[in-house]
Amino acid sequence: MSSATVRNIPLLDDDTIPFGEEEELRNTPPKKYTHPYVAFFHLFFRGMAVLVYIFCNWFSESFITSFVFVTLLLSADFWTVKNITGRLLVGLRWWNYVDDDGKSHWVFESKQSKINTNEARVFWLGLILCPAFWSLFFIFAFFGLKFKWLLLVMIALSLNTANLYGYIKCNYGASTDLNSAATDFVKSQIFKGAVDIMTKPSSQPTTAKPTGIV
Repeated sequence: MSSATVRNIPLLDDDTIPFGEEEELRNTPPKKYTHPYVAFFHLFFRGMAVLVYIFCNWFSESFITSFVFVTLLLSADFWTVKNITGRLLVGLRWWNYVDDDGKSHWVFESKQSKINTNEARVFWLGLILCPAFWSLFFIFAFFGLKFKWLLLVMIALSLNTANLYGYIKCNYGASTDLNSAATDFVKSQIFKGAVDIMTKPSSQPTTAKPTGIV
């Protein structure tokens, strides 16, 4: 038996602003990325796993070598996303523990704090796009009868979708229907992207008209 719990609690140390620094923080312009290195490594391991899978035959003909490298990258990505990037970029964390009675509990936590919108966009796009790539690789390996590579793709899909499942649970709640939640989330991301493109000011220089005033 297992149960799911949703908590809105602090995930990090105390974020209270030291006394006297409120005005200084208020006058500081917002940063484009608050955690640039965290955002980089959120995409690095999973992106490298995809690239190594695609181009591994260029460097080695050994399936075992390619399998080991891709699996190591996938494992590093799973641990990094689950324990670091989700907590710092979007204030979410999911985990599991077994109580004294042997009952498994899944906990989905959400931190109530201001989130950097650029980092949140990087986090969710990376979390959604990579499983989409591995799904395509699954189709190609299945219909190409490449069963050795199919095993590797299934490992990648299981690790990527586990994080996606956990963070959707954190974001929408443990009692939410994940099928509708995932669909609504993808639609909202597409809508936000379209709105950003339409409302983005044109970068073309404008020519000033003469005013006739000397």
